[in-house]
Amino acid sequence: MAQAVRPNTPSLFATDGKAHPLQDTFMAVTVVLGVLSFTTAWFYNLHLVSSWAGLIGILTGAYGQFISATTRERFLLILGLGACAVGFFLGMAHGGLFGGVVG
Repeated sequence: MAQAVRPNTPSLFATDGKAHPLQDTFMAVTVVLGVLSFTTAWFYNLHLVSSWAGLIGILTGAYGQFISATTRERFLLILGLGACAVGFFLGMAHGGLFGGVVG
């Protein structure tokens, strides 16, 4: 016999069906900073933005991983962390956190 689809069935990635506003905030901030740092890393003169956004994104992503509760959060945090790391390291290679401003 066919069963009806339940509207409150949790998705594949949100396995517990509960809201996690703090974890989702860290996830969103990490992804946004990852996109920002990855995008600006390809421009040599934007190394300050790239390196600082990458560093802050790495820190927020690491703490987000520490408190994450679902697979969806962990998956997007890892994507954001990877983009932040690439942006951070390319920003460091192009001049660093204080390159040209201090020293």
